[in-house]
Amino acid sequence: MSNENLESKRWLIAGAAIVMQLCLGTVYAWSVFKLPLMKAHGWSDFSVSATMMILMAVIGVSAAFGGTLVDKKGPRFVATIGGILFGSGVLLAGFADQIGNIYLLYLGFGVIGGLGNGFGYVTPIATLIRWFPDKRGLITGLAVMGFGAGAFFMGKIAPGMVNDMGVANTFYIWGVIFLVVVTGSAQFYKNPPKGWLPAGFVPSTTTVSAADSFTFDEAVKRPQWWMLWGMLFLNVAAGLGLISQLSPLAQVVVKNATPGISPAELAVQGGTILAVASIFNGLGRLFWASLSDKIGRKMVFIVMFISQAALYVVLPQIGNVMLFTVIACYLLACYGGGFATMPPFTADSFGPGYIGKVYGMMLTAWACAGVVGPFVFSKIPGMALYVAAGLLIGGFVIALSFTRPAPKGAKA
Repeated sequence: MSNENLESKRWLIAGAAIVMQLCLGTVYAWSVFKLPLMKAHGWSDFSVSATMMILMAVIGVSAAFGGTLVDKKGPRFVATIGGILFGSGVLLAGFADQIGNIYLLYLGFGVIGGLGNGFGYVTPIATLIRWFPDKRGLITGLAVMGFGAGAFFMGKIAPGMVNDMGVANTFYIWGVIFLVVVTGSAQFYKNPPKGWLPAGFVPSTTTVSAADSFTFDEAVKRPQWWMLWGMLFLNVAAGLGLISQLSPLAQVVVKNATPGISPAELAVQGGTILAVASIFNGLGRLFWASLSDKIGRKMVFIVMFISQAALYVVLPQIGNVMLFTVIACYLLACYGGGFATMPPFTADSFGPGYIGKVYGMMLTAWACAGVVGPFVFSKIPGMALYVAAGLLIGGFVIALSFTRPAPKGAKA
């Protein structure tokens, strides 16, 4: 295949990746379903929030395993399995609501859906890093922008669907859509020919080349791999905690600002704030990752950590709905920006040759954060925002002290 055809192919793969990630990212709108499930079945706040914790933990673990499979079996195989599992998990979640079984909800949406989501999430990232060595920040930002923005559609559409037809039917409809669209997008995935580079591209001397890439066993022995793991964990824990409670938190602000508002309208406004903030979850991924191509991955994390820490301290004092929304948008933009900037940061530090497993295993940080963040926000809501600020200050310290790992063969 000519270089011109390969150039077209890589952008086609990028388009398929964005579509897939839009579908997968709808899980971030989970808080839209939270109150309806609690009211319908009498389930507690924590028991329903546990679904999100299980989901995020399983996504992180399955993304790590999926990254290893991508290196061995290829991206099309892994992404197809991911689409089948994710769609099936959402369908099973609908049945769980229909019969009122929360454990089936955990199994369907949390475990099966999480497995499929993790497989689907890591595959386009590992694939596009290989296709776009010249635009790592931009292309991973574009790909995972879809994941961040997916909740916008769910946040805008799902509340009306739930009010009109119930939670179960809403899950059934979306489950079918995911089965078709995610597995269909997967069919476009393929790795580039070995040794291929875009026309005119010369690899930077400040990054690790494909030929000098670290295997996972080599990378994990470097303290830098664990520093990146820690940065991802801390950023995600704070962000996921906020996302898991954003709709209820927004409803409290709206209710205080608008006495007498009906519960139905309150739910819609809470969903709208979640939807708007989710746009910035997506846009932040593109913005911060693209900016990292210019000012460096390390500097992006330094700025994101310190600015978020300050805003988490301020947020509990905010009573104005518009200001609350603006701050939520920025915090989700930074949360998403961390996800988008970390893959090129990892590839720059350890090379693209084994990025499926090297970055995939790093997503175990997402799994851990998926439990810690929502747990903190559901168990100690009064202090959760301050705890999140503390986590982000820790991330700032790690980012500030990060240096590139020594080349292979040198002492770590």
